Amino acid sequence: MSLVTKEAPDFTANAVLPDNSIAELTLSSYKGKYVVLFFYPLDFTFVCPTEIIAFDKKLDEFKKKNCEVIGVSVDSEYSHWAWKNTPPEKGGIGNIQYPLVADIKKSISRDYGVLFDDAIALRGLFLIDKEGVVRHAVINDLPLGRNIDEALRMVDALQYVEEYGEVCPANWQEGEDAMAPTADGVAEYLAEHA
Repeated sequence: MSLVTKEAPDFTANAVLPDNSIAELTLSSYKGKYVVLFFYPLDFTFVCPTEIIAFDKKLDEFKKKNCEVIGVSVDSEYSHWAWKNTPPEKGGIGNIQYPLVADIKKSISRDYGVLFDDAIALRGLFLIDKEGVVRHAVINDLPLGRNIDEALRMVDALQYVEEYGEVCPANWQEGEDAMAPTADGVAEYLAEHA
C-alpha cells in the first residue's frame, strides 16, 4: 500500500536529538516544514552509517530548503545515543545533527510499510510536504544504499511544482526547464530537448 498522496502517519516516539539529549519527537510538530523521513535497518551495521553520515554532510542543503531530516530504526534511543557517541573510525556515526527516532515497538516502521520479517526496517524514504502529506516514497532492499542527492532533487522538484504549477520531467534538476502539465506542454518540451 502506497502512502504517496496520503497524510503521513503521525507518531510520537523517543529520539536522540542533535544536542545528544533524549526527548519525545512528534512528526506532526514539523507541519509548516518539509520532512525527509528515512528508515534504516539497525544501528552498528554497515551500509547504514554511510547513509546517515551522508545525510548529515548535506544537512545544511536540506535546511536551506526548509526541509528537516529525521532518521528512524527499530533500535532503542540508548542504542542511537551510543552509536552517535562512537566516532566513525570506530564503527559509529559521530555527532550527527538531526534526530534519530527509536521505533523499538516497530509500530512506525509498520505504519510506513517498511517493516521486514517483523524484525527490521527496509531502507524507506518518505518526502512529506508542509501540510503533512507524503509526496514521494522509495524503498530499497537492505544491501542497497540511497542517493542523498536524489532526495535533495526531489525536494527541489516538489517545491518547484508547488511554486510554479509546472511539472518536472525525467532527470529534472533545479534551474532547468520544466513543462506545462498539458499535451502541448509535453510536445513543446520534447521538441526543445530532443
